[in-house]
Amino acid sequence: MKRRTFLMGGAAAATATTLAAPAIASGHVKWDIASSFPAAAPGVGTNVTRYAELVKLMSDGRMELTVYGAGELVPPLEVEDAAQAGTVPVVHGPPYYAAGKEAALHWFTGVPFGMTSNEHFAWLKWGGGQELFDEIYAERNLKPFYSGNSNTQSGGWFKERLNSVEDLDGLNMRIAGLGADVMRKLGVNAVLMPAGEIFQALQSGAIDAAEWVGPMLDQAFGLQRITNLCYMPAYAEPGAAVAVVFNQDAFAELPDDLKAVCEAAAQAAALEMHAQFDYYNAQAARELEEAGVEFLRWPEDITTAQREAWSEVREELRAEHGNVARVLESYEPYLEAARAFSGMMTEPMLAARRG
Repeated sequence: MKRRTFLMGGAAAATATTLAAPAIASGHVKWDIASSFPAAAPGVGTNVTRYAELVKLMSDGRMELTVYGAGELVPPLEVEDAAQAGTVPVVHGPPYYAAGKEAALHWFTGVPFGMTSNEHFAWLKWGGGQELFDEIYAERNLKPFYSGNSNTQSGGWFKERLNSVEDLDGLNMRIAGLGADVMRKLGVNAVLMPAGEIFQALQSGAIDAAEWVGPMLDQAFGLQRITNLCYMPAYAEPGAAVAVVFNQDAFAELPDDLKAVCEAAAQAAALEMHAQFDYYNAQAARELEEAGVEFLRWPEDITTAQREAWSEVREELRAEHGNVARVLESYEPYLEAARAFSGMMTEPMLAARRG
């Protein structure tokens, strides 16, 4: 990537020959940032718009990011390709949208029966997860920063009730991540499509069911207008992280203080996103119930079948992909410890709180 491609601003940036690092440090950086999500979408879209606001505020206006929502600059499932190619300096979305290039990316978003949002961030921050994140992304000349999580998601909106695992056979379902591989083992025709296509596909009958995010976003996208049956929770996605991802060459040219701003703004946006989802999911769930939506538990045999299918998927990926095996060496010990601690502390407290 040429420095003049993305870095510009100030008198020192008047010609390409003056764009040395000291000049950049005193100049004005104006970049585009392309997201996988509509920029106005609650939670996922507002995460990137808030990130851009924070970068500008924290840099005292020295760095500005112009946000482009899904499809406005780059196709929503191809944003990381654009950053890797250098056509956009920084992008935003869930890492697993690029898992076709690297299967280990699923663990930097969320995996079935895996870590909650808080546990996931703890692993990234303190358990070696970020180091693996950096190493694996560096293979594609990218630099990632965790920027938030949806928390536990909804399992899916279905047009027909599910009574047993046999009812899944042959269904067409929009579902992302490794949950799609789990559902395929149960007979589902699992497809991935961008957020903006879900409503029309469900309405037209192209799909019979859709897993999107959770009450706040599902309500905003109008899924309750098509069916009132929503299965909870998403065992396939106990939390789904998003990230801000820089072209590594472009990021390397930033002065150190702006690099620190880019990282700190991501963590600040992440904290806001966690709170936004927790607060507004609770409000939206109440509103949806009052409007007639039924939040249903999965039949027990479906839960068991999902867990067994996940074990198969995980072990297949461990055997086939070296980076998956590397990530699991770090991820699994903390997941085991977190599971035990949650059983001692969080789960009994929540049970007692319910009364």
